[in-house]
Amino acid sequence: MQVKRQTYLVMFFMLILLLILLLVSKVYYCMLRETYQNGSTLGYLSSEQALADYAQVITDVKKNLSALNSPVIAVGASYGGMLASWFRLKYPHIIIGALASSAPILYFEDITPQHGYHAVASRDFRNTSESCYNTIKQSWSEIDRVAAETNGLVTLGNIFNACTPLNSSQELKDYLTIIYLVSAQYDNPPDYFVENLCKAIDGAPQGTDVLARIAVGLNASIIFGQGSCHYIVEPETVYRQSSWSWQTCTEMVIPRGVDTNETMFEFSPFDLNKFTKACQEVFGITVIPRPGWAPVQYGGRNIKSALENFASNIIFSNGFRDPWSAGGILKDISDTVVAIHTDQGAHCLDVLSPNATSDPAWLLAQRDKEIQVIAFWLAEYYAKLATNTAN
Repeated sequence: MQVKRQTYLVMFFMLILLLILLLVSKVYYCMLRETYQNGSTLGYLSSEQALADYAQVITDVKKNLSALNSPVIAVGASYGGMLASWFRLKYPHIIIGALASSAPILYFEDITPQHGYHAVASRDFRNTSESCYNTIKQSWSEIDRVAAETNGLVTLGNIFNACTPLNSSQELKDYLTIIYLVSAQYDNPPDYFVENLCKAIDGAPQGTDVLARIAVGLNASIIFGQGSCHYIVEPETVYRQSSWSWQTCTEMVIPRGVDTNETMFEFSPFDLNKFTKACQEVFGITVIPRPGWAPVQYGGRNIKSALENFASNIIFSNGFRDPWSAGGILKDISDTVVAIHTDQGAHCLDVLSPNATSDPAWLLAQRDKEIQVIAFWLAEYYAKLATNTAN
């Protein structure tokens, strides 16, 4: 009965938090429209400012609702998960705990190997199908070989059913790389993007060559496939002018690259100079990325010794099929800073909407464990509140 009551309490405060987040999102949208009007406002697009805004909004909402003693728990996923954990560290008097789902807070500088993301994605494909993995790995040189032939780009465009003529073989390789990475990142039930793609590649008729197999996989891809043709364009380092692009160009410099031959992807190390140039071209102003800012501001190096000294009430949740887990907290830091993970889950699955027909038992167990931890935080908070009130 006590556990059931605690579960209801968790659900209630999750609802309160959701209402707060919706309010903040509406305010944020209105502010965002004004942000790009001039360069001076871009400086407010920072994680530090976001945390300060959340702290103020939560404080004001609790005051307006006459709910000053109501506990608040931050819940976030991906970058939002990073913010949730940092929020608990920076404003422990505002929230009593945080659930940080798929939060790669260690993916800065050389704390995490730059190829970590691609390595996990490669492992997802290899564990799904060795032959699929090998076909993809062989395809890069095959694409370049065909491209070097007379009218090679036209041939490649025909093989991959491109909507517009290809400008280079790199354009096609970048497009395929995005498909594989996104498929791995969101390889969650019920879609299972990697399995779907590999089934198509492996299921091509016997004797089908490497590139034809890759094309079959592309056509079957739930993410970008199944269209009349494929709009293959070469992506920039920074895709478009957005708040996240600005943050990655300044403070959230995550050095993803491939500096090893131990993945299914081509060798392509992260180049800070090239990245800086792309950022400056996108925003039209001088942008100086700060790769070391986040670890200094929030901690990153020697994370265990740092957090176990002063941090509490944080859940770091991850699925090991999520490429971002390479930069996540995967082991308990202390009794109150814990890591909850599953071998099968991918990106942010635990905080997505429940699906009664497709949620597997291991996902239900992960969510239950998170709820139990949060219920303990709430029980502890109310016990201390009662003691303080009595005194």
